[in-house]
Amino acid sequence: MSVDYSIDLEAIRSGFDGETCWVHARGGAIPGAGDKGAPAVVVTMQKLLLSGSDVFFTIHDMRTDDLGVTWSEPTPHEGLGRWDAGQGVTGAVCDFTPQWHAQTGTLLGTGHTVYYRDDSGPMHVRPREAAYSVYDPEARSWSQARFMEMPDEPRFQNSGAGCVQRFDLEDGTILLPLCYRPQMEVAHMETVSARCRFDGETLELLELGNALACEDPRGLCEPSITRFGGRFFMTLRNDVRGYVAASEDGLNFGEPIPWRFDDGEELGSYNTQTHWLTHSDALYLVYTRRGLENDHVFRHRAPLMVGEVDPERICVIRETEREAVPERGARLGNFGVCDVSADESWIIAAEWMQPAGCERYGSDNTIWCARVRWDRPNEAFRA
Repeated sequence: MSVDYSIDLEAIRSGFDGETCWVHARGGAIPGAGDKGAPAVVVTMQKLLLSGSDVFFTIHDMRTDDLGVTWSEPTPHEGLGRWDAGQGVTGAVCDFTPQWHAQTGTLLGTGHTVYYRDDSGPMHVRPREAAYSVYDPEARSWSQARFMEMPDEPRFQNSGAGCVQRFDLEDGTILLPLCYRPQMEVAHMETVSARCRFDGETLELLELGNALACEDPRGLCEPSITRFGGRFFMTLRNDVRGYVAASEDGLNFGEPIPWRFDDGEELGSYNTQTHWLTHSDALYLVYTRRGLENDHVFRHRAPLMVGEVDPERICVIRETEREAVPERGARLGNFGVCDVSADESWIIAAEWMQPAGCERYGSDNTIWCARVRWDRPNEAFRA
């Protein structure tokens, strides 16, 4: 059944200092916590040092209690800041995504760790953990970051939940997709779906699905999972092309296949994230791709597009494609999708101001909110 929707684009915040920029802007909604019973929406983000590569600092957030009419100023949370990991190494949490957990009535954020010896970039060989934190809506603060305990296997010495979109089951258990390096010294990555228990404080691993891999450079990472029409789908990043896989139980997935349009042509999305926009009556993919007069954008990571997915053929229906966030020279690939109510979902993205000079096309590190307003209630929404 086709679902119509409109997109209202709003700038949450703008401004560029030339040395750092906000990245990883993603939102999570807390039902009924805002003004007059409206949801409160918390957008997390962190500063990036432009002179380095993936050099991240303390996670901040902004909050709206009136559906975006007003926003708080960015607030730092030291529990999600850097720490001294010993022997000259500094640790940090990054690639963070907040999402409502209905059974416990909790806004749970997940991501992973990164480690540095200096501010040029992450250590080449380093551990990585799946990190998480819980938001206190009254104190407006995030708890000290914790790390999910993983099996004592080599592949989980470098594993995490960075930039993933999880799916919460009706019994409260969580399907959290993880990516990992089979060996610490190699860059090639694989992905697995993990079923977890969350009691409002502790995230505990229960079981793991099958490993998903491909031979293309650097393998499969930054996975996102959803359910539609009784089946589960996972979208995956790869250097060469985006992939997608399907599952009956959310744990064990079939062979990943390249993302394509319904005419058979490859989608053209590569080396960045894709995420799901899920309505009870239709499934959509949010993505970037080649072929949109965007060769000047790093890895073609802008504009952000939305296309309806044919769940049987598992492809994007070309004629449904529309723009959600425009291209202004800066990349938009590190974004998030947030279900705010049964009537609307938000796509949140920050203009990532690398490489130098992208601002000449008009970008200024704006954090965008593309408000997707459904023409009928989304029965998949759970408050």
